[in-house]
Amino acid sequence: MRKLIITGIGLAVLALSFLFSKYLENSKEKPKSKATKIEKTAFVTEVKNKEIPVVITANGNLIAKNKVDIYSEVQGVLQATGKDFRVGTPYKKGQTLLKINSQEFYASIQSQRSSLQNLIASVMPDLRLDYPESFQTWSTYLQNFNINSSLQPLPEPKSDKERYFLSGKNIYTSFYNIKNLEVRLGKYNIRAPFDGILTEALVTNGTLVRSGQKMGEFIDTSVFELPLSVNAAFADVLVNGKKVTLHNLEKTKTWDGVVTRINGRIDQASQTVTIYIEIKGEGLREGMYLEANVATQPVSDAIEINRKLLVENKSVYLVKDSVLSLVDIQPVHFKENTVVVKGLLNGSKLVVKPIAGAYSGMPVKIFSENESTEK
Repeated sequence: MRKLIITGIGLAVLALSFLFSKYLENSKEKPKSKATKIEKTAFVTEVKNKEIPVVITANGNLIAKNKVDIYSEVQGVLQATGKDFRVGTPYKKGQTLLKINSQEFYASIQSQRSSLQNLIASVMPDLRLDYPESFQTWSTYLQNFNINSSLQPLPEPKSDKERYFLSGKNIYTSFYNIKNLEVRLGKYNIRAPFDGILTEALVTNGTLVRSGQKMGEFIDTSVFELPLSVNAAFADVLVNGKKVTLHNLEKTKTWDGVVTRINGRIDQASQTVTIYIEIKGEGLREGMYLEANVATQPVSDAIEINRKLLVENKSVYLVKDSVLSLVDIQPVHFKENTVVVKGLLNGSKLVVKPIAGAYSGMPVKIFSENESTEK
């Protein structure tokens, strides 16, 4: 009985403790949470539109303005000349680049010349009787005839009747056939068309070359061209004769060039037009990579900003009444790190440093770059 009483008292104490704790919990007021408003700092600058010079930067590889691929129009074995036909060998204009053995062909021409000489000699009696006024002229021509040298022009007939007589004897046909062979004989010696250097050599002395075979490449090292693709928007600004400054990749050397040609067609895929800049100077080589700066007309009422500030390449953020505002602009010219834009009002507060998570209507705290500079 005593144990039951003690147990009951313990349970009653526990119940009272539980009820008292609940009462205290319900009577305690919960503090209201305060909403915190976070304002990010915006670095701004005042927009001041002005006239900005635009310089187009483009790059490309030099090509020789005067370049010829050397092909053989005849067949034969290459003979030695005064210089080895090898890459890097310089030649003056008129010097022999390649010489092909022409002994067999030359003997054939001599045979043809001898036949023409005999043909003229065979008509001399008829000329004495029927055309005595032309006999002495043809006699002199026959006496000076030399089968080892190029044919001299035939005497002019003094009448149509004389011309028809000579044509009937195949004198004119034989003469022009030989002249054709003499022209072909000149193709056995290939001469330099201008001062230059060999950049490719595909044959050596003793090689049997065939008609139509490529034997090398020869370029003029005194003048080069640089083809550049520029935005079609500046096509009207670029004119022949415009001076251009060029420099190498390391920007340690500079050259002056002139626009000499402009393609009349715009590339549909890239909307660019190709211009050709002529350049002369020391240290230039074909294939060299150069960068050109082409000055165009300046853009008025514009401002140059960092390209990182553009939103989808068409908008920028301004600060109006301590909130961000997304404003559309007109990009005029893109450079490597900056862009020239129009469409911003003077005095506007332009955000000059990107803000993480920025959106239109976002509250910001202004930090002016102009004020910080003054301090």
